[in-house]
Amino acid sequence: MIRLIVLYVLLIANAVIAQTKYETGMQKAFVLWGENKSAEASAMFERIAAVEKDNWLPNYYVALINTTDAFMTKDKEKLSGLLAKAQQAQDAATLISPDNPELMVMQCLIYTAWIVYDPMTNGMKYSAKANELYAKAKILAPNNPRVVFSKAEFEIGGAAYFGQDTAPMCNEIERAVGLFATFKPETPFHPNWGADRAQEKLKECKK
Repeated sequence: MIRLIVLYVLLIANAVIAQTKYETGMQKAFVLWGENKSAEASAMFERIAAVEKDNWLPNYYVALINTTDAFMTKDKEKLSGLLAKAQQAQDAATLISPDNPELMVMQCLIYTAWIVYDPMTNGMKYSAKANELYAKAKILAPNNPRVVFSKAEFEIGGAAYFGQDTAPMCNEIERAVGLFATFKPETPFHPNWGADRAQEKLKECKK
């Protein structure tokens, strides 16, 4: 009996230690990213993902960091490398958590980065895929603020390009701002970004 109790305590202690290491690692990665050390943050998330094999979040942030960096470069070789890394992490996360609306938004952001870089070459190739995925995400999570906002923002880009009315998308962005105000992530490490961007986009809509 004593041996069983000791074994149980050791198992619980190991679980707590593992959780603490995960939390510490995630927090450190976010700090690095906040310090604009995106390469170091991405590498930290990759190391966490290698250990947390059933957790989609570390790979999600590898994808998000590299896609965010891709939006900020005009260097084709650098952009291709960043998006290749983002896609690899995205694919790994999706294997862990299929039909995840947050990951669907992430995939659409990767598509958008390609489109923004070269609209003539990539617009037709990725726009339909993004629209299809956003539609699926909205069915799965109609009140997820990132789904609502990202879908509307993407559609505004297309509407502006073709000279279409953007009012319906602006209404959705306004709805997203309200959804962000009441949104509570499942854990401190779950996606919780987008509120500031939505508010800025809403201001643009009202000009």
